[in-house]
Amino acid sequence: MSSRSVGSAARRTKSAGPPLARYWAKRDFSKTAEPRGERADPSPSLTFVIQKHAASRLHYDFRLELDGVLVSWAVPKGPSFDPADKRLAVHVEDHPLSYGSFEGTIPAKQYGAGTVIVWDKGYWEPLGDPGKGLKQGKLAFRLHGQKMQGNWELVKIAKNAERQEPWLLFKKRDEFARPQGEYDVVRALPDSVIAKPLKPSVAKAETNGSGAAQGRAPARLVKGLPAGSIPAALPKLLKPQLATLVKAAPTEGQWIYEIKFDGYRIMTRIDKSKISLVTRGGHDWASKMPNLVREIGSLGIRSGWLDGEIVVLGAHGTPDFNALQKVLDGRSDTTQIVYFLFDLPFFNGRDLRATELQARRQLLSAALGKKRTDHLRYSEAFEADPGSVLSSACAMHLEGVIAKRADAPYVSRRTETWLKLKCTRRQEFVVGGYVNRSDNSAQIGSLLLGVYSAEGELMSAGKVGTGWDYEEARRLKENLKKLHSDSTPFSAPLKKPGRWSRTTGGGVRWVKPQLVAEVEFAEWTPDHQIRHASYVALRKDKPAKEIVRETAKMPGKLKPSGPAKKSSLEQIGVTHGERVIDPTTKLKKIDLVRYYESVSDWILPHLRGRPCSLVRGPGGVTGQLFFQKHIEKGFPALTELDAKLWPAHKPLLQVDTAEALLGAAQMNVIEFHPWNSTSKKIDLPDRMIFDLDPGAGTAWKQIREAATLTRALLSELGLESWLKTSGGKGLHLVVPLAPRWTYDTVKGISKAIVEHLAKTIPARFVARSGASNRVGKLFVDYLRNGHGATTAAAFSARARPGLGVSMPISWEELATVKGGAQWTIANAREFLSFRKQDPWTQFWKQRQSLTQAMKVLSFT
Repeated sequence: MSSRSVGSAARRTKSAGPPLARYWAKRDFSKTAEPRGERADPSPSLTFVIQKHAASRLHYDFRLELDGVLVSWAVPKGPSFDPADKRLAVHVEDHPLSYGSFEGTIPAKQYGAGTVIVWDKGYWEPLGDPGKGLKQGKLAFRLHGQKMQGNWELVKIAKNAERQEPWLLFKKRDEFARPQGEYDVVRALPDSVIAKPLKPSVAKAETNGSGAAQGRAPARLVKGLPAGSIPAALPKLLKPQLATLVKAAPTEGQWIYEIKFDGYRIMTRIDKSKISLVTRGGHDWASKMPNLVREIGSLGIRSGWLDGEIVVLGAHGTPDFNALQKVLDGRSDTTQIVYFLFDLPFFNGRDLRATELQARRQLLSAALGKKRTDHLRYSEAFEADPGSVLSSACAMHLEGVIAKRADAPYVSRRTETWLKLKCTRRQEFVVGGYVNRSDNSAQIGSLLLGVYSAEGELMSAGKVGTGWDYEEARRLKENLKKLHSDSTPFSAPLKKPGRWSRTTGGGVRWVKPQLVAEVEFAEWTPDHQIRHASYVALRKDKPAKEIVRETAKMPGKLKPSGPAKKSSLEQIGVTHGERVIDPTTKLKKIDLVRYYESVSDWILPHLRGRPCSLVRGPGGVTGQLFFQKHIEKGFPALTELDAKLWPAHKPLLQVDTAEALLGAAQMNVIEFHPWNSTSKKIDLPDRMIFDLDPGAGTAWKQIREAATLTRALLSELGLESWLKTSGGKGLHLVVPLAPRWTYDTVKGISKAIVEHLAKTIPARFVARSGASNRVGKLFVDYLRNGHGATTAAAFSARARPGLGVSMPISWEELATVKGGAQWTIANAREFLSFRKQDPWTQFWKQRQSLTQAMKVLSFT
């Protein structure tokens, strides 16, 4: 759709008042940092943004740029890549374009009070008239974001609603669709793309905080470039990537499927105003298609190589190869040619060959933008499973389909990351001779065909004697007479040449092996000849020396050819994921495993390099729990430590990688308890822990106060402490140490500190454990500092109802924390996505001494 049609169709905002009147009326801009903004001019680069909004209830604000504003919906649960998962989307007031880059906290008592982050951004393409779709309540579009990809739809479900219009947002079936049980994009990618950008998207332009456009331009001036692109000079020649013939569709990896066009492969080279249309044989056909050259020039691409195929569409809208031949031979108008583009290996001074195919295709789609015409088109991918795609292609009398690995680089040779599946057997053959017809010597009778061997010899492949009309048979003979040869080009005797001569009434005429014919046939015989062949056309785009026998094979198990790899969760697999492990919250095993996947970057620094004990709960939090300190069968990726580290015991285990973390969770591990020392210095702890364990009747206010008092005492002793919730009832104070003192010394000092607290403030603290001693008071547990003793790691879940999480917090945050189990595996990761800074950043840099504490406490 052209920029003019988008602008004119989208003027639905013209009403009695300004289009942003509702937005302005809801906000006091003297109190909120949200941009006031104004309506902007229509832009041919339509952006979108999804903002994650922790207001009274967490939700996602989905916004599409249209007619100078952001048309907006509030999506409570966020989007889902599962087409079966329809998400409620409440249509809210339009927002200014400048709101698309807003991140920050809306103050209390203001509309929408809470924290906002930019969860995703990019650009979008309307699939149809967006103004009409919005008015009628059915808006289809394609997203190109860092997280959101592919085709989506918004559908209104209440036609007469005046204010809170309920719509549904859902994924259309395409190459990006995935079952919700397999992939939850909201949980898998919870963070801001501004704070933690993913691979650079192909978004066409970004806006600054004032709403002024930075590089806002038509789609032909695409700013974003995919990861892996590098600056490079435009090569003079570039050979196309070729597909391998296979018997069946691939079953592993992510693939996209396109039509196998029945035409001529053309590589377009653009160098400023010079445009070349290069065939596989290296010939420039730009002079044959001046109209196409003009349309490519209108894209505004400065330099690049585009890959595609030219066709002529027949009466049923499918490629007609014979019609294309007539056009190229000058017998028909070249304006019938349609150029389908499907790849972009070079673009505006960048080499994109090492980037993923899906990223190159997104950039190509953006570069074409609204300049697509009846003659210049984008090769769309099919939205179905491979079997259905091929069946449909064959029913439409297409040649077949091409399967392409979504993460594949561009390689100028035949590869197994591009595969072709054909409806019939069909390939090119070299013409090595011919036989005249008996009834009309002006026409051809049969063509003698061959293919080249690996050694470069032309081997006989049989004959074809049908498939042409009178005019084509006459032209074939005229062309072949010019290539007369006195000797056979075949390296071995023909199969039964005498019978062919008798059948046609003429002898065999040899020719120089220069012409290439495309032929359909039923099968290959055991002696390597084709049966039931039918001529399709001569091909002028492929050199004869490249023609070999195509042998279909089963697709192999391919390794990822690009940077995209299976996640750790996909690699280990999860069994019995739907089993409920916490009856109070109905949380399941898969929820726990996904939680650990989402926080692996946070928890692993607290586990890596340390002996670790595991708390397993095969029956969930209400079943039997047990500690595990040693590796057992079935635990993938765990590290087994040297037995000498702890003599007279079995080797300890260590959790160093995401695979080990998730493998343990798959084996029903709920809690991770690392030692206070590393494996390298196992007898010298590098941290000291105080567990504030409240007794019955102890209010949370007292627990917060006790933490503050403990911190003050530690500070007097020259020790800085860091704070985390326990995931249960209390809090943990963690003191980083230089690893110079033994466990006995560290435990003794921690005990002395606790006893001093109990002696100084007996109304708040006790120095003895036991329920009867702790009623209304706190026992600051120092026993965690003994040799072999452990504490639940930061970010570890706790094996108790609610599945609380031990969350690191700042001392400033303590006043707002409402309990030791405020964060659970259900909400912890969302909390982290809004956190601007890790409060424990300095923790890893501290190596504190106990010397001052020993002096003050008279500890010896």
